[in-house]
Amino acid sequence: MNRLGCVAAAGVLAAFWHHPASAQSLAVDTAGAGLLIDQALNHSQVMENLQYLTDVVGPRLTGSLAVRRANEWTLARFRDYGLEAHLEQWNFGGTWTRGPMWVRMTAPRVHEVLAASWAWAPGTNGKTVRGPVVRIDASVPESLTAYHDRVNQAWVMLRPPTPVWNNDGPPMTPGDSQRQREFFRSVFTPVQNADSATRARMQQFSNDLPFLLHHAGALGIVLDAGKEQGLLNMSGSPNRILPLPQIVVAHEEYAMFDRLLRSGAPVQLEVNIRSAMTTDSVPQWNTVAELRGTEHPGQVVIVGAHLDSWDLGTGATDNGTGAMCTLETARILAQSGLRPRRTIRFILFTGEEQGLIGSRKYAEAHAAEADSIQAVIVLDNGTGAVTGQALQGRKDLEGLWRGILAPLAALHADSVVDRNKGGTDHLSFLPYGVPGFNFNQLERGYNHTHHSQSDTYDKAIAADLMQASAAMAVSAYELANLPGMIPRGEKTKPNPVEAVRVSDSLVVRRTR
Repeated sequence: MNRLGCVAAAGVLAAFWHHPASAQSLAVDTAGAGLLIDQALNHSQVMENLQYLTDVVGPRLTGSLAVRRANEWTLARFRDYGLEAHLEQWNFGGTWTRGPMWVRMTAPRVHEVLAASWAWAPGTNGKTVRGPVVRIDASVPESLTAYHDRVNQAWVMLRPPTPVWNNDGPPMTPGDSQRQREFFRSVFTPVQNADSATRARMQQFSNDLPFLLHHAGALGIVLDAGKEQGLLNMSGSPNRILPLPQIVVAHEEYAMFDRLLRSGAPVQLEVNIRSAMTTDSVPQWNTVAELRGTEHPGQVVIVGAHLDSWDLGTGATDNGTGAMCTLETARILAQSGLRPRRTIRFILFTGEEQGLIGSRKYAEAHAAEADSIQAVIVLDNGTGAVTGQALQGRKDLEGLWRGILAPLAALHADSVVDRNKGGTDHLSFLPYGVPGFNFNQLERGYNHTHHSQSDTYDKAIAADLMQASAAMAVSAYELANLPGMIPRGEKTKPNPVEAVRVSDSLVVRRTR
């Protein structure tokens, strides 16, 4: 055969080799599952590692020195377990550092308010800023016009209080449940059934609203934390830098402000916030480690979680638990003596809390390898034990996942449900056709710890994390040993990582 014929034949063979099998033909080899489960349950290091990450390294806000220390420490731990490991750089939009702050209500009485500054929002430049609180309807562009004069030199509440249920009171009635659903529907999906033009207009209004308030002279925005027992909530991103202070206050405080205003009593606040923010791009890193495959090292199963956290607590359940279960899965596989046919790659992403940025940057950088990624499995729903897998719309893989999870039946981790999971790093790989999944877990109070000052080591449950590590290790090993590649998902155009677009008329442009 001539050289061109050899090249053509090699191309055909390569295409055949990478062609995914049908889901029904992928028989699961469960040999070795028992050994992995034994490693997870009887030789665990997950709590030891979690304690160091949360108590010693501490909160790991992307862009901070602490998240870099977490990168370096996890890199060393992967290497301690015998894996090849490195840090993979990506660029982040700017840093934000929390400083001291206080909020005090001065009318109708003096009261110290439990509050925190939203991330990537400015402070008050060390000054104490005083003004009334007003609550306005800013649900649509037209409604803001009526309140334009009221927001000048005021702290602005944009929504009614979140319906937080008193768990010490009577049980919820059907009517209570319906009102709660309607509230969240009105907040998160106000134009669900609107046409595309209306949705685009409303999205632009949402982007513009902080700038419209700033231009109208508002002192800042006041948010309801939406949790009980004084717990706060946190978010923010360098992709949406705010032009004015934004504070989140405990639900109890926010509800009190609302009651006072409805009764006609004036509410006055004085606020002092010191924070630091940069807008220049800075390097950040994902920690990446590998256990090389014996037969198909170029084909990869990715096991992942995010290493970064918010900074009110120490990032234990969001997502120190998932990150340390990923590290523990690497230890289990490396120390079991088993060797997978495909490479298993462990990735601890950063930038997840600011919009899945680290994983989106990773998926973009490795787009050419997408068809060689068998699957991505992620753990990111708190400390709770794994209950099974959500199919993420891949009903064709139900039988496959039932086979993968069958050895975990005794650990109650074998349910398979048709459910889409949102808000975590597996989503970054879906546009490239990579099958991506986030395990279902027991809730274990995750709504309380999530993004709050209560997200600390003592909330972690050792037995649950050992069980979750077993589920991840078994799943990763069996995925790596399948006889063929899993059928690809639908490929779509990935959304680029970019800043929220604000209307040109609202942006103050720098001039020389």
